[in-house]
Amino acid sequence: MSPRNTLLLKIRRVLFYMVLIFALVYTIFPVWWALVTSLKPPSEIAVTPVTYLPENPTLSSFQAVLRSSTFQAGLRNSMIVAAGATVLSLLLGSLAACALGRYRFRGRGLMMALILSMTMFPQIAVVGSLYRMISLSGLYNTQLALILTYLLTTLPFTVWVLSTFFRALPKELEESATVDGASPLQTFWLILLPLAMPGMITTGLLAMITSWNEYLFALSFTIDERARTVPVVVAQFRGASRFEIPWGEIMAGSLIATAPLLLIVFLFQRRIVAGLTSGAVKE
Repeated sequence: MSPRNTLLLKIRRVLFYMVLIFALVYTIFPVWWALVTSLKPPSEIAVTPVTYLPENPTLSSFQAVLRSSTFQAGLRNSMIVAAGATVLSLLLGSLAACALGRYRFRGRGLMMALILSMTMFPQIAVVGSLYRMISLSGLYNTQLALILTYLLTTLPFTVWVLSTFFRALPKELEESATVDGASPLQTFWLILLPLAMPGMITTGLLAMITSWNEYLFALSFTIDERARTVPVVVAQFRGASRFEIPWGEIMAGSLIATAPLLLIVFLFQRRIVAGLTSGAVKE
């Protein structure tokens, strides 16, 4: 190898590690800062110059958050809403994806384009109309309202991803099932759906994460702890006085709310990667 090529290789390697270090710091520092802030007593949080380690660490912020009945209700609501939106999205999305991925019919391409276009609209553009519909239906400030509105973001993604998995399955499977006397629904439920399980797991996890982190709809369509989810609850923490912002409790609540997602991603990271890649088969 010539000296010039050796120098270029070293430069590329240095640039690669610089980008890697930057991405690592950019990703980890917010979590580290939230942890440090949550462990500081209130007197240390606003002190200058800024300290990157707590001098007198305390768990008072975590204790205050965990004792809060509002936060507990927010966690419970988030679990119910995220689980409901995920299950409903997978149930409806798998049926639609199977039809779009397995069958040829007029308007199929246009329908796929419309489904994809639904993910491009900002949430703020549809909040007004959704608020009107929810108010007229009597669902305002209910968990069901959030479950149904979250489908606006989770269902198009589910249909789009799962259609790739169903499209990649061999057509001989359906033909064999038909010869054996299976109905289309039995073929879907007993044969096609189990084979598309990697995609189901991946889209289900991503849909659940999206539902868990959603803020705008949860803020707009709820008013109290009966249905309000944990992102809104954490954002509305208040201190002893009206103008005090309890940064320690906000950071502690954010970490507690994020912990289940981190655990899920850590436990299912291989399935997520396998699900995102196993459907990438050329038609």
